[in-house]
Amino acid sequence: MTARVSMVPLVGALTDAWAELRAHRLRVLLSLLGIGIAVAALTAVVAFGEYQKQLMAEQSDRYGGRIATIAMNVSSTDGSPVDWAAIDAHVAQVSERYSFSHTARVVDGSITVPVQLIDGVTPIAARLIDPDYPVIHRLTVSEGRWLQASDAELLAPPVVISTPLWESLGSPPLSTHPTLTMTGDLAGTYPIVGVTPREGFWDTNNKIDMLYDSYVARAGSLPADTYVNREFWVPPAMVDELGPVLAMDLRAGLDEGLVLSLNRSDWGSQSGYTDSILVFQLVSGAIAGIVLLLGALSLVNVQLVAMRQRIREIGVRRSFGATSGRVFAAVLLENLVATTVAGIVGIVLVVVVMRSEWVTSAMFSGLQDVPPFPFGAALAGLISAVVVGAAAGIIPALVALRVKVIDAIRF
Repeated sequence: MTARVSMVPLVGALTDAWAELRAHRLRVLLSLLGIGIAVAALTAVVAFGEYQKQLMAEQSDRYGGRIATIAMNVSSTDGSPVDWAAIDAHVAQVSERYSFSHTARVVDGSITVPVQLIDGVTPIAARLIDPDYPVIHRLTVSEGRWLQASDAELLAPPVVISTPLWESLGSPPLSTHPTLTMTGDLAGTYPIVGVTPREGFWDTNNKIDMLYDSYVARAGSLPADTYVNREFWVPPAMVDELGPVLAMDLRAGLDEGLVLSLNRSDWGSQSGYTDSILVFQLVSGAIAGIVLLLGALSLVNVQLVAMRQRIREIGVRRSFGATSGRVFAAVLLENLVATTVAGIVGIVLVVVVMRSEWVTSAMFSGLQDVPPFPFGAALAGLISAVVVGAAAGIIPALVALRVKVIDAIRF
């Protein structure tokens, strides 16, 4: 019974607030336009920050690997060539105990292959990879597909080439099954199954990606000065415990004269990168806060002006027995309800716009895993609308408390 009685003033105040909003539609609409835009801007900035964070993370994955990637490096103490076939057998034996979901070898920057082009045989840089390498590094193709494990069994191993090399061949459609012709130890015809995008407008380098095992099968062995890097993609929650144990197991049984090191190569292990994301979020939050503050100041100014025009109305209410608490709650809730509605409208508008195909394709075309609209952004917008409504309603409500019955006669 007590709870029901205590709810009566609140329900009455809400009823008064809603009646005032309906009675002053134009004034409410104009005063809330700014706050709705401010909440929409805040929500958009927070959401954009989350999308940008995902974009920065994916761009970093292309260089250092996904979280958490462990890179293995092997070198000889005397500078002699490393028997990479023996290293592969040793790593395969150790890896059986861990069941890694993705592992990859990569040789990048030390191998060139002779390719027959229109102007003659030209040495072109080749990157040797395993099928899991594009997965670990989020590599994409602008045309076709990446190399697969089954490609190593083909008599004519396929290759993926860069856009500049593809354009120098006349940009043939991959549906026509274009090929590259190599000479020397790699003599043969190689089908082109994919084209990698340019890294930027400055990228004019001709490059070839081919499977590590396909190269070794054709050439017989790697060049003596080749350096092979191996990567393991492990669960982030296990990397701290797994790293030392894996290093110990890999070093056990390793030939004398070889040095093996393990280190994380992904951006998650780089404190400087984490700090840059934090700085970005702080800057975004500061901008959003300034926008919201301007909207709140505008609302307070409009409400104070409107309150001076409502002195007669409030004085009449006081003459009919309205208590100070009832008047205060009505004015406060009037602002609170109005800003909440305006905030919801602004949030819905931002969600519709940012989830539209045009915006996602124009602003986040580089994202592989486009996240859903951040719930935190919508929640931040809603909370800010409620807080601004409460803060902006307190001052007009206090002004309303000072209105006397006699004021209704004066005005």
